[in-house]
Amino acid sequence: MKNQKLDMSETRLMLTEAPELKTREVDGHTEIVTDQDGASQYVVSLFKKQPGQKGEEIRVTLSTDPGDEFEDGDSVELIDPRASFYSFRNGRGENVAGVAYRALGLRKLA
Repeated sequence: MKNQKLDMSETRLMLTEAPELKTREVDGHTEIVTDQDGASQYVVSLFKKQPGQKGEEIRVTLSTDPGDEFEDGDSVELIDPRASFYSFRNGRGENVAGVAYRALGLRKLA
């Protein structure tokens, strides 16, 4: 299942790392991650907590530049949050599975 819409209306999100350009290592050098249209992608780390449950830290890919108005500890919300579930066998023969989060953007809450 890819790009499933998420209802995060009852989820509290706190910024744990400021947004930054998303990068990856390729052949020993760092390159900026872009979408299929060539637009730069951003990544942010958030602490996610729902009422009555333990929290967890997640990393979210953002499709638009969130700006630099965010600081660690800010309460935020995701604009159009989505999740994709993945599973694959890596180069060492291990099965890897998880959830990849993405959103259109990020908004600071008052």
